[in-house]
Amino acid sequence: MNATELERYLDAASAAIGLPIAPEHRAAVLGYLALASDFADTVNAVPLATTDEPAMAFVPVVPPEGGRA
Repeated sequence: MNATELERYLDAASAAIGLPIAPEHRAAVLGYLALASDFADTVNAVPLATTDEPAMAFVPVVPPEGGRA
């Protein structure tokens, strides 16, 4: 999303859920939306086959102390 699209999205989404964004917070919220948009682009760039399915549940693993999982 470009800057204009992010601003329009912020305005529409915040209005839709009744969440006012204070002017002093707007730049930071837009910065986060830009970051989230970049993450989404990365995820969406992964090619999927029609047979691919999501995992049933994500179960994080805590690495052992002093080592890697």
